[in-house]
Amino acid sequence: MNRDNQRRLAREAPHGFFSGPGAPVHATAAALERARTARAVVLVEGISDQIALETVAPRLGRDLEKERVVVVPMGGAHELPRHLDRFGPRGRRLPIAGLCDAAEEPLFRHSLEMAGMGSPQSRADLAELGFFVCIDDLEHELIRASGREEIERVLASQGDLTSFRTLQRQPAWRGGAFDEQFHRWLRAGARRNLRYAQLLTLTIGLDTLPHPLEAVLAASRPEADT
Repeated sequence: MNRDNQRRLAREAPHGFFSGPGAPVHATAAALERARTARAVVLVEGISDQIALETVAPRLGRDLEKERVVVVPMGGAHELPRHLDRFGPRGRRLPIAGLCDAAEEPLFRHSLEMAGMGSPQSRADLAELGFFVCIDDLEHELIRASGREEIERVLASQGDLTSFRTLQRQPAWRGGAFDEQFHRWLRAGARRNLRYAQLLTLTIGLDTLPHPLEAVLAASRPEADT
């Protein structure tokens, strides 16, 4: 891959998804518009979560658009109470599922209780309500499930392996754990986490799919809540 194509890919988000400074606002607004006719919603923290779920759903035989299941990137966990009020028992009373990072688990538990959706005291309680926790976040889940060999293969296919090797040679990261090196590399590029959320969920084996991804999609089936 030549450098011009590599730079172009680095600037682009996956086709059909928003990117750039205003992306969180635009992505939320677009999802809320689709949710006007939804039968169920999945609440996620950000666009990379949305991309991963909407990418893996067809691999699991799901057609979210046909089912009228809408993945809503909230623009941060702090927006959860507003969306629970909109879609939950005090609003439209839709089936709701959700995905969160480990650091946001206490907020999710509290918000669900305040919304009148139960009093979850554990991850098992959250799962009963259709909410699942990523350890530590979705990127870490995908990294562990993919493994070093597969990640390096994907990096090479995208012309990104040299860039990643450069980070690995930096004094702060030299000799560090591969998972943490790659996580840092993802977060260092404005579009990398979006592109690789799609690339890794396209290539990962379904038998090693991160449990939170598979579980939240299973919980989002409208008929499961009727």
